[in-house]
Amino acid sequence: MPELPEVETIRTQLTHYLPLKINTFTQTKELKQNILHTDIDLKNKTLIAIKRKGKMLDFIFDDGSHLLSHLGMTGTWLIGEEIKTTKHTHLILKGEKYTLAYDDPRRFGHMYYYTAEEAEKKLSELGMDLADPALDLAYLTAAIKRFPERALKVTLLDQKLFAGSGNYIANEICARALIRPTRKCKDVKKNEFPKLLKAISDVITPALASGGTTFQGGYRDSTGERGLGVQHLVVFYQKICQMCKKTPVKKIILAQRGTYYCPHCQK
Repeated sequence: MPELPEVETIRTQLTHYLPLKINTFTQTKELKQNILHTDIDLKNKTLIAIKRKGKMLDFIFDDGSHLLSHLGMTGTWLIGEEIKTTKHTHLILKGEKYTLAYDDPRRFGHMYYYTAEEAEKKLSELGMDLADPALDLAYLTAAIKRFPERALKVTLLDQKLFAGSGNYIANEICARALIRPTRKCKDVKKNEFPKLLKAISDVITPALASGGTTFQGGYRDSTGERGLGVQHLVVFYQKICQMCKKTPVKKIILAQRGTYYCPHCQK
């Protein structure tokens, strides 16, 4: 599933093509059946800005309307003078020169066409963005202590606390902070919270610089390319821990998600 670095990469790439006047738009029946939860009307509107909170893209138009787009597991937005469409291309927005298209093979994405007030309300359901400079030690500590009996990794996955996190990010944060993902939040020590805060940056920053992270043919950016962030992973999908360089990574299932950690490095 595209997580914060992947969604931000797409947002940044698309922004270079703005403003984008939409002359026509077409949608598939699958878009309305599986992805789009509201009616939509984008003809003759101009896309003037794209923002992001967590894993939600916020397309803003000149009339004040918003299209919120969550990419699900396999969704992406493609843009160019010519787009190679497939049966998985569910929304096509044509401008005078460029075409913007939403492609989603598994159709697990979500879209909402809202007024500004409705969009703000929807986005307010999310917690602080992992890349927000305001995410400081005080916020991190309070958020983790909020559910003392939860496993740390489960709390790090909570979008109402940490918007933009996902499975690989939560695994890697725990690894770089040298804390086992199964550790209960109440057992995180005072001196470990600064390590967790630093770990968030240590995971997000290189992933952004690498254009996101692609696993097994999943995520594609707006040009159809794969992200190269796999090179920065230390435990997720790794056979040997890339911190100690010697210990086999252990995989378990935690809250129905594949969870990876180094038995030597993480306590």
